[in-house]
Amino acid sequence: MPTTVVAVANQKGGVGKTTTSVSLAAAWARLGKDVLLIDLDPQGNTTSGLGLERASGGSLYGPLTGEGDLASRVVATGRDHLSLVPSERDLVAAEVELPGDDEYLLRLRHLLATYRESEDAPDAVVIDCPPSSTVLSLNALSAADYLLVTLQCEYLAMEGLGEILRLREDLRSGGTHPGLELAGIVLTMFDSRTRLASQVVEEVREHLGASVFGTLIPRNVRLTEAPSFGQTIFEYDRSSNGARAYARLAEEVGSRIGLRLG
Repeated sequence: MPTTVVAVANQKGGVGKTTTSVSLAAAWARLGKDVLLIDLDPQGNTTSGLGLERASGGSLYGPLTGEGDLASRVVATGRDHLSLVPSERDLVAAEVELPGDDEYLLRLRHLLATYRESEDAPDAVVIDCPPSSTVLSLNALSAADYLLVTLQCEYLAMEGLGEILRLREDLRSGGTHPGLELAGIVLTMFDSRTRLASQVVEEVREHLGASVFGTLIPRNVRLTEAPSFGQTIFEYDRSSNGARAYARLAEEVGSRIGLRLG
């Protein structure tokens, strides 16, 4: 089965993007799928959230700028079936250096194409993108088979939704990546106690219909605590509402993108 690449993105920060990237990858790994998680955000929250350090020379900065390949940056996480390409501060420099190349938006696509043909190719790759339309996030979208958007259940967060969906259409219509599919929209930080959150859910589902996943990710303190211990939510508290929600979401996303689970 060929490797499936999913980019988790939103133009706005603080909407559960990293939590979703880590939890989705960890859930699939727990189900026996070999998953590579790529931390493409210079802040490195995915890397630290798994209890690993950002090491100089360990990220995709080198390969993206022509030094080395993707496989050389893959590290073990200490978890079965889950590996990582960590972040580092030098990734920020890629924003300045990459635009000098005519195919600068396709650097990550080329790196992944080679890796997907290797004997170590995983079942799935999950890319945690930086917020905003950076060169790094554009590389991630240009390399992915599917875009998965996280949306916090607040009205201001909906502005970022429109931006990322327009960006996808620009990549498709402009010829950079005509095949980029929308896996769907994940509604995060849902607080059932507030009317506003329910109104946001209703409005998004009314406008985007089946594109919105049925699973709602709740506002859950255990989800916010887990990264500080370097653990996934399934390691930290697998009986929590957050863990149960992400387990359901993993099944739902897997079904939508054709990733056979179980």
